[in-house]
Amino acid sequence: MSYEALSTHSLAARLGSLPVMTDRLGNPSGWIVREVGDGNLNLVFIVESRAGGVIVKQALPYVRLVGESWPLPLRRSYFEFNALVRQAERDPGSVPEIYHFDEEQALVVMEYLTSHIILRQGLIEGRRYYELGKRLGLFCARTLFGGSDLSLPASEKKSDLALFAGNVELCDITENLVFTDPYYEAEMNRHTDGLERIVASLRSDRALKIAAQELKMAFTSRGETMLHGDLHTGSVMVSETDTRVIDPEFAVYGPMGFDIGMLIANFLMASLSQPGHGADRGAYAEWILEEAQIIWNTFAEEFSRLWRSERTGILYPASLYEDQGQPEASETALSRLLNAIWRDALGFCGIECHRRILGLAHNADFELISDERMRASCEARALALGRDLVLRRDDIADISEVQRMARHIATEEAL
Repeated sequence: MSYEALSTHSLAARLGSLPVMTDRLGNPSGWIVREVGDGNLNLVFIVESRAGGVIVKQALPYVRLVGESWPLPLRRSYFEFNALVRQAERDPGSVPEIYHFDEEQALVVMEYLTSHIILRQGLIEGRRYYELGKRLGLFCARTLFGGSDLSLPASEKKSDLALFAGNVELCDITENLVFTDPYYEAEMNRHTDGLERIVASLRSDRALKIAAQELKMAFTSRGETMLHGDLHTGSVMVSETDTRVIDPEFAVYGPMGFDIGMLIANFLMASLSQPGHGADRGAYAEWILEEAQIIWNTFAEEFSRLWRSERTGILYPASLYEDQGQPEASETALSRLLNAIWRDALGFCGIECHRRILGLAHNADFELISDERMRASCEARALALGRDLVLRRDDIADISEVQRMARHIATEEAL
């Protein structure tokens, strides 16, 4: 059957013969179908009956945010499916369970997380979540370590590197919308009124633009591990006791620091946006910064544990260190690697702060601030923090220093 976009009216007829659907939902005549996709790219349906519910996600042949003038290949669902399978293996319970994949129809049927909401929504509403930073730090450590030459057999890693190298079009979006477009007057850029002076300053900043391209070169050329590729607070679903990561359709091999840097950036922006969501949000903004610290510290601790217990790939083999009675050399190598990941993460963190304010795809953390002057002020602080993170990435010692920088900038007059 040739590809055809689903609708709330056609879904039951199109998928009603799939055992994976009827086993969970019963007769299609009793299904209730809602389209709930609020992202930039895809159709997402909740399908429910008295027996249960599932999520059906289908790729569209274009960027939904822009329209048919920006075509995209349907095969991105193939990369998302393969990424989810690998993430589930490397960190069980961290992603929704996959029930069915149809490559020709570019759709995935997966677990419906009935008690969960998008994390970004929860942060805007001022909610706190149990062990949020710890769970996300574990996910980053386990998936980034597990997809690398530290863990995988060489043949498997190279096979996966080749597989995800085919995700060309979504990589192109990242390479341009993240690393290049924010730093000049690209056609699809937009920003809040009142930021003009700051935007002009950033776009004339030679050191910043050189650094941005250095980070872009790292992203395009260093296939260290399988990345989620778009890890932010809109790609995380949370309940009172559970955290899941979704939407890895941008999956690609790249630098280890990319995912965790992008994720921490979104926590920093969420914290800096809090004055726009209520005058009494100071303690909550601080909680978000604390969770960002937990993300990195948990990542480093779990990555270190995996290094010591599951380092079975071709990099840093135990035969060179522990087996020769030199465990201290292994620890030195681990420390040097974590420091390199940290420096990369800082750079990617700063770039993400810029692209979410100056580029095409903005964050609701800022966008839902109705007072335009307040929104511009919050965004200006995030832009300033982003610049410091990019240009000082070799000098910032640890996540505590990032917290101090964010606290200080939050008190500054930004406009």
